[in-house]
Amino acid sequence: MVKISVAGASGYAGGELLRLLLNHPEIELGCIAAGGKAGDRIIDVHPNLVQLADRNFDSTTVAALGDADLTFLALPHGESAALALQLPTSVAVVDLGADFRLASAASWEEFYKLPHAGTWVYGLPELDGNREKVTQARQVANPGCYPTSVALALAPLFSANLIERSDISVVAASGTSGAGRKPTDSLLATQVMGSMNAYKVGGLHQHTPEMEQSLSRAAGGDVSLSFTPLLAPMTRGILATCSARVKQGVSYEQLRGALAHAYANEPFVTLLPEDVQPQTSSVFASNSAHLQLSFDEHVGRVVVMSAIDNLGKGAAGQALQNANLILGFPENLGLTVNGVAP
Repeated sequence: MVKISVAGASGYAGGELLRLLLNHPEIELGCIAAGGKAGDRIIDVHPNLVQLADRNFDSTTVAALGDADLTFLALPHGESAALALQLPTSVAVVDLGADFRLASAASWEEFYKLPHAGTWVYGLPELDGNREKVTQARQVANPGCYPTSVALALAPLFSANLIERSDISVVAASGTSGAGRKPTDSLLATQVMGSMNAYKVGGLHQHTPEMEQSLSRAAGGDVSLSFTPLLAPMTRGILATCSARVKQGVSYEQLRGALAHAYANEPFVTLLPEDVQPQTSSVFASNSAHLQLSFDEHVGRVVVMSAIDNLGKGAAGQALQNANLILGFPENLGLTVNGVAP
């Protein structure tokens, strides 16, 4: 058994992480920290976690979190770095926040308005070369939810040199849990139910440079994209519509073949049969990503639809996938491919 600690355990991603860890056969839960809720009963915040009914949230201290083989940091963006850099080097760390995702200090400071803390191994195992890097790492930056959905959709097409590096458009709808647990007027049920709206339009969303970074690495050159996020009236899930201009002479068969080849042996990424479109309900509570590809020959553009659970493959599920790799466990241990329906 390995001992795991969690910081930021009172949030949505933290709660989902606890749920997954409770079902992991090789893990023992150590410190379960939540700064503002230290001392509160876990079951009052996460009533679904009845196995933790006799436990309270711990204080967020380096000593408590450091008494573990691996620590998950599920803290708001900008709060992980100071804590991570104080943890003993003997403790492996998976950071669910954005603090160590970006290689460009300028991009980090532009979008997050904080000093850049550094760059860790990027924990999206399905991208070329990442799995081996995660396996050998002790500190891993877990990708963001939107960037995960977009990179899985488009990176193989860039790697195969089938699409142009400019004129990329992404429109993605996310459930309300993606905005975190902090209450705001825009997340009230009366505001969300029966309605959809865009936010941080026009290149303002903080996940934009992360998407461009992943796709640029796959393309071997700079990629620029336009990203429009939407808030959807659902609790969890992301459906991303990713569109790119196809290079001259490229066929539908080549495009689909590139995705099929990239994910042929990936348990958590499925290219659906040609007559099936991704649905957020199909990946609910799973670590899966569902993809579908269409080629609009009239305008010379490929459209890849991508569905993930923002708390699963977009956060806690992927974090556990990375932890399994770091700790030498089977990558899928404690994770499910199949979603929950209806």
